[in-house]
Amino acid sequence: MVTMNSDKAATKRKPEPNNGGCTGTSTNEDTIQIQAPSVTEESPNHLLYKKMEKIVEKMQDETTGVPVRTVKSFMSKIPSVFTGSDLIMWMLKNLDVEDQQEALHLAHLMAAHGYFFPIDDHMLTVKNDNTFYRFQTPYFWPSNCWEPENTDYAVYLCKRTMQNKTRLELADYEAENLARLQKMFSRKWEFIFMQAEAQSKVDKKRDKLERKVLDSQERAFWDVHRPMNTQIHGYQTIPNYGNKKNKPKTYQPVGFWETVQELKALPQSEVQNKVSEIWTEFLAPDASCPINVDCKSYEVTKKNMESPDRWIFDCAAAHVYHLMKSDSYSRYLRSEMYKEFLNGSKKKTSVKGIRSIVSFSARKDNVT
Repeated sequence: MVTMNSDKAATKRKPEPNNGGCTGTSTNEDTIQIQAPSVTEESPNHLLYKKMEKIVEKMQDETTGVPVRTVKSFMSKIPSVFTGSDLIMWMLKNLDVEDQQEALHLAHLMAAHGYFFPIDDHMLTVKNDNTFYRFQTPYFWPSNCWEPENTDYAVYLCKRTMQNKTRLELADYEAENLARLQKMFSRKWEFIFMQAEAQSKVDKKRDKLERKVLDSQERAFWDVHRPMNTQIHGYQTIPNYGNKKNKPKTYQPVGFWETVQELKALPQSEVQNKVSEIWTEFLAPDASCPINVDCKSYEVTKKNMESPDRWIFDCAAAHVYHLMKSDSYSRYLRSEMYKEFLNGSKKKTSVKGIRSIVSFSARKDNVT
């Protein structure tokens, strides 16, 4: 459940029922209802959102829409999902798109805005294969003009640490952001912790499949508003791009990985030129910022250059990500930032102590 301070928004939003077998977000007495600022109906972005949402509503039609189903595996069920190939097939049949590439590009843009998302990772892209995707609940659609603050993000990450589920474990960049947020909000961290604890208790009362769907939808919401290529600074998120050619060598893998993600968001007409730029900068024999990839990933990418598309570097990017995860994360665990995060957790004041202070202050005010 996402929350927002009541004095930061103009109007209250009520949870809407979800489509595709998913349930909208509910409220309770222990949490603050999220609010969204007023929407300008005539704004270009809002008009664009409404056009995309009409398409999504058609996609979710029970009889003529994209086939949504619950997939049974050996020990569990995956509720309310559809495949990328089913989505692309539906778009080719029902939308005015010329070919598969155009359908993929449109699907990618809609995913980037958070209307549907992959259930297994944080990449808001679409592939024409058997990867599973899920529709976002209308409550989180961008037409509602969400502008969540870092305190909301802190509550969400803190809540994730309380839930003993493998699928809810924090990714490396989320753990780093949580450490920054705890340092930023050290004076009010106990209240953030209390809010996260209250939300976690409500979530545990939900049906298992419903909770799984809601967890993934909330995660996808934050993938849009706090994607992995941003860092927390002050009260804003600032993209961590910069001038990649001037970065030290240790940052070249990050620069390559980020550039590959940018490639996936480009219009189809710009893809080929961008592919050439990425190859020249990072993988060519005389590359200005060479990266270390294994021979297999290099050969696969080199062969893909014969027919370039926006996913041409996925194999190399996956290898680079694995290297960063296995090396960078272990170094993070030894860093001063992580040690400060652990020390801050140990120094938390008890909830009982805070309630005593509040109660004493109230009695004092009554006496005066």
